[in-house]
Amino acid sequence: MRQSQIRYLGLVAAALLLVAACGSTTGGTASPSAKVVKVGLVTDIGGLNDKSFNHLADVGLEKAKVDFHIQGDVTESHTGGDYIPNLTHYAQLNYDLVIGVGFLMQQAVGTVAGQFPTVKFAIIDGVGTDAKGNDLKLPNVVSLVFKEQDAGAMVGVIAGMMEKDKLTPGKTNVISAVGGVSIPPVNHYIAGYKWAATMEDPGIKVLVGYSNDFTDPAKCQSVAKAQIAAKSEVVFQVAGGCGLGALQAAGQAKLFSIGVDADQGTADPSVIASALKKVDVATYTAIQSVVNGTFQSGALTFSIVNGGAGYQLDNFPGGALPADIQTEVDSVMAKIKAGTLTPPDTIPAG
Repeated sequence: MRQSQIRYLGLVAAALLLVAACGSTTGGTASPSAKVVKVGLVTDIGGLNDKSFNHLADVGLEKAKVDFHIQGDVTESHTGGDYIPNLTHYAQLNYDLVIGVGFLMQQAVGTVAGQFPTVKFAIIDGVGTDAKGNDLKLPNVVSLVFKEQDAGAMVGVIAGMMEKDKLTPGKTNVISAVGGVSIPPVNHYIAGYKWAATMEDPGIKVLVGYSNDFTDPAKCQSVAKAQIAAKSEVVFQVAGGCGLGALQAAGQAKLFSIGVDADQGTADPSVIASALKKVDVATYTAIQSVVNGTFQSGALTFSIVNGGAGYQLDNFPGGALPADIQTEVDSVMAKIKAGTLTPPDTIPAG
């Protein structure tokens, strides 16, 4: 584990406890006489209604507004061309923290943070880079990154064991994943999913496809339908708002699906579980560090080890996992926490 990650573990643990304490306004709350901290959040093109990571970032901001009495404002990006103007808007107004949501904003954050060295920045799922993708390691940027493979592994265990135990309608031994754009955060999820499913059932077939889109549900629905035609019975969506179409495709086919980032159990009745990536906690943690005067540049990593990743059981038939699947899920999670199992961050071949 990198030193920059280690130094944050106490802060992450504290933030997780605060976020879990719904309605809490204690611990780090700004006093009435204190300067009001201003935070500007810039979403990726998926927008606040993606039921995924942009939505979760806003959830973290809203909780911080209540707990710390900060001013929090949100600007939605509609195209990649919006990133720099939106980030610059808050920097020019001298906000205390400007947060960019998403890997696709890396260069924009690198550019704007370099132009405004006295303004603090945070980026979800990436770092501030130059035009060639090199990390600029700017002293005013904190990177909020995740081991998505940990969460992917949890739902991969579930999907793999469902096929192994013949709990799917056609018992085809085929599952799939629909990615948005082939970028590291997406592929980390799929890597953990495929690795775990294959670990549980070496004979399973895992189909992987991409919509090359994060916003249009029709595109992901099309990819999912092709996978279902190829006999997939469990569809894992890793495509933000676009992926909602994949969930719907599984529901229409009376098969199973798995949500991503947030708990997506209400998105479609077919969703049996969701791979969780606690972007709300990461956002809250970054804001808390500014409020408390403990902001540090570098990388803060969220994983199963510190409670920043996991899974949520949703509309699973019967309301609970069968005992053997639950036992295996618990065992794999414990081994990942202990470091005796390490999900890969690149998609396994085959």
